[in-house]
Amino acid sequence: MDRINEAIEHLRRGRPVLIYDSDGREEETDIVIAAEAATPEYVRMLRKDGGGLLCVSIHPSIAERLGLPFLTEVWEHSIPRFPVFKELWPHDIPYDEKSAFSITINHRRTFTGISDNDRSLTITELARIGRKALNGRFRPEEFGECFRSPGHVTLLRAAEGLLKTRKGHTELSVALMEMAGLVPMAAICEMLGDDGNSLSIKEAARFAEKEGLVFIEGREAIDRYLQGQSATARVR
Repeated sequence: MDRINEAIEHLRRGRPVLIYDSDGREEETDIVIAAEAATPEYVRMLRKDGGGLLCVSIHPSIAERLGLPFLTEVWEHSIPRFPVFKELWPHDIPYDEKSAFSITINHRRTFTGISDNDRSLTITELARIGRKALNGRFRPEEFGECFRSPGHVTLLRAAEGLLKTRKGHTELSVALMEMAGLVPMAAICEMLGDDGNSLSIKEAARFAEKEGLVFIEGREAIDRYLQGQSATARVR
């Protein structure tokens, strides 16, 4: 079994996988788990063994149906009242042209929202809502009934076309969920080292081997995803 198939099987069984994006980009490895499988134990793993920012990456179709904006779109509309947003515009991101950041949320049944239990609730309930949105059974007001903002779970909106247009961890993780037939939303967190930098690819691979996890590189997911898209286009 190749590594992509193995990663897909792990995700289907509710297990995490490790994804390194690519040389010359962020050069980071993220721990990735299906949002619908983000138990408190896995949130704790992301927090302790990852150590970066815990985010949820969201398929653009779901983001659109939920009405989730890119954060820069919110800033753009706020510039007339808060000119500081114009000065803060992220036009100089060294590894990409556009930020995937959207809003932050907590589920309304959380307390502070930051505990492993609270974040697990927020993430898994978001996946539940995402599934409803994909199936056309979502009421627009339901999102606000379930969540408040700002909160402690950062949302990332994947680019239209996913890996055909952008190749960050946001798109890589969502594409993997799509290929696995899961709700295309993932809880992700960067792995950091004890030297103050991102964990090196070699150290991340060693961690995966030690913990019995699948480690893949972005190019593997990109190749498989684009092959699948090409095959679908031929069938149509």
